[in-house]
Amino acid sequence: MTIRYFAFCASLTIALTACANDRTAESKSTHLAGVASVHSTDSVKPQPTERKTYQEIDYPTPNYNRERVNEVKGVILHHTAEPTVERSLEVLTDGKRKVGTHVVIDTDGTRYVMCQPTVVTYHAGPSTLGGRDGCNNFTIGIEFQGNTLEAPLTDDQIASAIDYLLPIMRQYQIPLANVVTHEMVRNAYKARHPQSKCLGKVDITQTEYKRVMEQLTKAMEENN
Repeated sequence: MTIRYFAFCASLTIALTACANDRTAESKSTHLAGVASVHSTDSVKPQPTERKTYQEIDYPTPNYNRERVNEVKGVILHHTAEPTVERSLEVLTDGKRKVGTHVVIDTDGTRYVMCQPTVVTYHAGPSTLGGRDGCNNFTIGIEFQGNTLEAPLTDDQIASAIDYLLPIMRQYQIPLANVVTHEMVRNAYKARHPQSKCLGKVDITQTEYKRVMEQLTKAMEENN
């Protein structure tokens, strides 16, 4: 009986010791997993936002300057203020109106490319940017379909504009400060030429301009 009792006690001790070791190992494993999780989270870099692909259609305009080359130092944002993209394209290709731009972006993000960046088009009128007049000669024009006084830009319009702009801004080293609205360059011209009869009007609103710039800034940071 005594021998069996001691044998039982020895077996019980071994079992309890093994169980305790298992708990210790499990605790260490859990702790190490937690530490690994923290370190892996800290080391993960933000990934660029995945973007949709938008259709791009060549839609040439005759309204451009055949005697000059665009210096491509800035970008001017506009809205068309026309009810449909068909009407906007009609206006921007009407040879009698002499109004042009580089690209029109429809509400679904479709881009109608009217001129290459190095072409001088007639989109800015009397205008000043960075103390220099005549913005047509050194900026590109982007026309958003619609009227931002009545409805905001769609997410697709902003995303498509950024897709269009990023490679151009990188190639020509255009700073964010030179991405402005038509109203901004018109007001700068009026301030510089107070005698001018240039009439002021809101083009793309400051609210929508802010949305574009926030997302453009984010996209540039992600792609650097």
